[in-house]
Amino acid sequence: MDILNVENVTKSYTGHTALDDVTLSVPEGTVYGLLGPNGAGKTTLIRIINHITAPDSGRVLFDGHPLTAKDVVNIGYLPEERGLYKKMKVGDQAIFFARLKGLSKADATRELKNWFEKFGISSWWNKKVEELSKGMAQKVQFIITVLHRPKLLIFDEPFSGFDPINANLLKDEILNLKNEGSTVIFSTHNMGSVEEICSNITLIDNGKNILTGEVDALRRQYSEGRYDIIFEGDPQALKEGLSELVAFGELSNQPRGRSKQEIILHPGASISKVIDAANRSVSLKGFNESIASMNDIFIRTVSK
Repeated sequence: MDILNVENVTKSYTGHTALDDVTLSVPEGTVYGLLGPNGAGKTTLIRIINHITAPDSGRVLFDGHPLTAKDVVNIGYLPEERGLYKKMKVGDQAIFFARLKGLSKADATRELKNWFEKFGISSWWNKKVEELSKGMAQKVQFIITVLHRPKLLIFDEPFSGFDPINANLLKDEILNLKNEGSTVIFSTHNMGSVEEICSNITLIDNGKNILTGEVDALRRQYSEGRYDIIFEGDPQALKEGLSELVAFGELSNQPRGRSKQEIILHPGASISKVIDAANRSVSLKGFNESIASMNDIFIRTVSK
């Protein structure tokens, strides 16, 4: 079942179409990547999902019914631009936002104490927000966003400014939330994170949905005909031996004096012929399918 359906949504501002007939569906209980270059329309779409602005045409369904203002309580949103009141104490501010989401003061305090301990920031409860580092402030906002356990969570660049250890902590918590029943929309430019935690993605460019699918299926699709040759010898000799059979991608150095050459088979070229020609040109040490990365898919799709 889909928790969110965006149907033919269009949104224009003066002289600019931010979204152009965008359609997508977010399956319940998944981490869904919303990708695209800067200015692609992702933030506009997120604002529409959060009922901050309305589409010019099309509609959004939440949990099977047209999205209304009442649904916002079931949506948690962590924007890229963080917003905390700098002069308030951290604990008081966290309780304030939790109360806005419908929690009692006692429940909010209990849950917040647990989260603060989990994130290692208990000692900052009575500090002012302005005393927090950027990473600390992001942890507080993440906690505030997820505290009321909404059905849908939207994170816009949640790892921005985090060191690798804290980024991994956040990834683990996002996956825990998914396993506990939440659905997550994850907007980011970090393609490595997409591979690690997203099951589905939509790629938006110039206001249009240009690619949608399951991450594993897309990586296999974009890997078709691509292989890595591990070899010892002269890379130029390999290129000359395979020039009529393949196109050439990246060449990289490997341990023990070996090289790796990415190739793309020409239509009609067989793997057996490529391996035979490579063996006659260099000392072949390995021949493997090259699995496309999400970064590669992003660049190739947007470049088209």
